[in-house]
Amino acid sequence: MPELDLSDDDILDAMQRIPGYLDITTSDFRELYQLAHAHALERHFRDVRAGRLMRVGIEPLRPGLRMDEAARSLARQGLKSLPVVDDQDRVVGVLTETDFLRRLNADTFLALLLRLLEDAASFGHRCHETAVGAVMSAPAVTVPVGAGFGDIVAAFARHEGRSMPVVDAEGRLRGLLLRKDFLGACGGGLPG
Repeated sequence: MPELDLSDDDILDAMQRIPGYLDITTSDFRELYQLAHAHALERHFRDVRAGRLMRVGIEPLRPGLRMDEAARSLARQGLKSLPVVDDQDRVVGVLTETDFLRRLNADTFLALLLRLLEDAASFGHRCHETAVGAVMSAPAVTVPVGAGFGDIVAAFARHEGRSMPVVDAEGRLRGLLLRKDFLGACGGGLPG
């Protein structure tokens, strides 16, 4: 949360509202405010860690999996994207709904639906014959298990996705951090 830029008038107005005598300058007050603000942010966000917020037990995808099977996995797990991992469970990419749209030459799901109604057969071939590794977003933006608030914000700022894989030091998948879970935690309600 950004610190407010307090003017001298703001500070003097606040000081006049406090009964009694205050022996403090506006610069002392500003310094006190900055320290208190930093402390409050640290206290509020200290438990916002990727490992604490991530969802575990997700079933990642493999690069050789066909897109139609990947779509079934996404739907079954109720997610809009899934990490793609190699044989050592290292994250090599992410398959998103946007990747499906791009492969099916559609800008939006509504455009896809309209095209599907017009020519369903052409879509089946694209999904039955295409491997996840050919269309996934790579490299994936990931965060380590111990990532804190600032690192998570920076990672989400690097991509527009709704989730990101959480990895260990070797890049192996440990969980999936959803943007909505992160935002919920920042609003004060840490899960678990």
